[in-house]
Amino acid sequence: MLSKLFSELQSQANPRQAEVLQSFFKAGKGQYGEGDIFLGIKVPVLRQIAKRYKELEMKEIQELLNNKIHEHRMIGLFILIHKYNKADTEEAKEIFYFYLNNTKKINNWDLVDLSSPNVVGDFLLKNYDKKQIIYDLAQSKNLWEKRIAILSTFAFIRGNKFDDALAISEILLNDSHDLIHKAVGWMLREIGKRNLETEEEFLKEHYKDMPRTMLRYAIEKFDEEKRKRYLRGEI
Repeated sequence: MLSKLFSELQSQANPRQAEVLQSFFKAGKGQYGEGDIFLGIKVPVLRQIAKRYKELEMKEIQELLNNKIHEHRMIGLFILIHKYNKADTEEAKEIFYFYLNNTKKINNWDLVDLSSPNVVGDFLLKNYDKKQIIYDLAQSKNLWEKRIAILSTFAFIRGNKFDDALAISEILLNDSHDLIHKAVGWMLREIGKRNLETEEEFLKEHYKDMPRTMLRYAIEKFDEEKRKRYLRGEI
């Protein structure tokens, strides 16, 4: 079945689109996605293909995640999410730890963003006593594990639980990578959509020390005058 999937993906390959994606996801030498290989298949198409292969076994999903081709790893994650959503308590736990064992293969921001809230975040929301795991990930030296940590809190935010998202944001406040700045700012903005007072309480304490990109993402939905005052440091 896996060989059939590989053939189907290859048949959908678009070299021109692949070249665009190589650039967009920074797959060049010295960039954060160095070595990532793209077929040039758009996400809606991948989602449709994944539905037809949702019964793949875990060992086959592992093969997909081990693959150097970006779309193979993405398909593996789509199928993993499907399995997680259908899983009983014990199966969900196995999928959660399977995910954690593969964090270094979930190694571009789109892979992290589409999967971590739906697996790691959801599992920890339901098994809150294990939440220390995302705090450990937040202090990793690995870029993707740090992004998994903050994006996983999206599941908490959707459940109107903000404390862990704010705590992880504080841990990552001085991180050097732009992809972490964007992710933290995004999660702060999501908090603000649900509770503006909570977001602003955090911002007023930290905004002068935040990387500029993080702040811009966090205040993106504020009215223009308030955004300007934050950017000028006048709050």
